[in-house]
Amino acid sequence: MNRHFEFLYGEARRRRRRGVFLSLFLMVFFSINLVAPRAVRAQETLSEYQVKAAYLFNFLKFVEWPSDAFGDPLAPFVIGVVGEDPFGNALPQVVLGKTVQGRDLVVHVYRPGEDFRNAHILFVSASEKKKFSAILATLHGSSALTVSDAPGFLNAGGMIQFLNEDGRIRFGINVDAASRARLKMSSKLLSLAKVVGANGSAADN
Repeated sequence: MNRHFEFLYGEARRRRRRGVFLSLFLMVFFSINLVAPRAVRAQETLSEYQVKAAYLFNFLKFVEWPSDAFGDPLAPFVIGVVGEDPFGNALPQVVLGKTVQGRDLVVHVYRPGEDFRNAHILFVSASEKKKFSAILATLHGSSALTVSDAPGFLNAGGMIQFLNEDGRIRFGINVDAASRARLKMSSKLLSLAKVVGANGSAADN
């Protein structure tokens, strides 16, 4: 009985700690980049896709791409969207006038038939769920960080999937998929996520 209580208590502490880290993750971004005095409650005051756009921006700071993912030392980071764009102006507003590691940021919404292998972050819209396998197969050999909020994305081989947990936006990471793309994720980013991969199973919600 005591052992069961200790497990539940430990799990509750881990969930609270992850929630605190996620709040700080967003708070640092909004306090520095959007000058929001109430950033601590960012997820409650901003729209769903404003929060997800902020996450995409932050992923650039916590992931290391191989050098051959860029055409030259000054090449920009490309954040791409495939399928119906759910962000509206949220994503362009987040990256406007900002740089990461000395690189400019470009947002590109890909049209059918365009080559999206040059994207560094590729958000795959839920409208493309039936095409997940084909899209991910097209990216084989590239170093695009694939992200979606559609259920089943991690199981399909995607790298990051936004999740809804207790009414808040969280994310899961498929570390095997990221490793195959030669992406190095910081321990800080992994500590915020539901990590799945070699010894785990994807959370599908």
